[in-house]
Amino acid sequence: MAGREQALISIIMPIYNEGGHIINTIGTVEQILDKHSIRHEFVLVDDGSKDDSWKKLFSMAKENTAVTAVRLSRNFGKEAALFAGLEHASGDAVIVMDADLQDPPELIPEFVQLWKSEGCDVVEGVKSSRGREGLLYKLCAKSFYQILLKATGIDLRNASDYKLLDRKVVEALLLMPEKITFFRGMSAWVGFERRQVPFEVQKRVMGTSKWSFRRLARLAVYAITSYTSAPLQLITAFGGIMFLFSVVLGIQTLVRYLTGNAMEGFTTVILLLLFIGSMLMISLGIIGLYLTKIYHELKGRPRYLVSKKIKDGEEQC
Repeated sequence: MAGREQALISIIMPIYNEGGHIINTIGTVEQILDKHSIRHEFVLVDDGSKDDSWKKLFSMAKENTAVTAVRLSRNFGKEAALFAGLEHASGDAVIVMDADLQDPPELIPEFVQLWKSEGCDVVEGVKSSRGREGLLYKLCAKSFYQILLKATGIDLRNASDYKLLDRKVVEALLLMPEKITFFRGMSAWVGFERRQVPFEVQKRVMGTSKWSFRRLARLAVYAITSYTSAPLQLITAFGGIMFLFSVVLGIQTLVRYLTGNAMEGFTTVILLLLFIGSMLMISLGIIGLYLTKIYHELKGRPRYLVSKKIKDGEEQC
């Protein structure tokens, strides 16, 4: 499309303890952008790193006016850092990618070309392989995406955060007021015309993944409870099943009592009490998850706080 030929593309990267390779990463991406004459800016969000990441970002932003560096006041998590990047980007389109080069930057020109020539609003990278992930991690990821698909109709199998978003898609995402965010799901929920580009996850240039099993599990719970009330409906369905079971068992017990065949012993009663008690506790836990989300949303706290920002080579806060 003619209006997109000289467009500015914002490259957004959340940064957490990436000081050992971030300069090399930006240099690699910048070479590809310059080679294909893509007007660009970098929006690098330091999510409370504990290494020298901010020092490296500060230096780059001071020397290169195409780099905007934002430092959050503490570690708010990748999801918050992504939305901080979206709010500070000024491009006609943005590309979200990781800073460890597992998202191959060689695909950026293809993303931009699809956006320019075909007029699609979202170009999303989908994983043709999940790279060197452990078997347990792959099984958990597959189970999570299957549950999300069945419960919400949103298909995120092999999805990634690596994608190009048109400015109107960015504005649509920023209109969504929730404090607990799930970028991958939210970017799918908004719709718009989209194209998919398959890619193979590359080996990390340095270090290890910052995602622990605990953090991944928490993200999965937030994602499911953000997009469906199916767990609450399951509680109702289970209550109906238990009611029918209790009616059948009650009739059987009454018949045995009236015919004089009632048997002594509490094994069945004890097992039923344990089973029903366990399900009640699980049900209360599920309800508690939804109440927790309501609690966090009602507090109305911001998704993140910015402590420092360098733009156009000048420190702004």
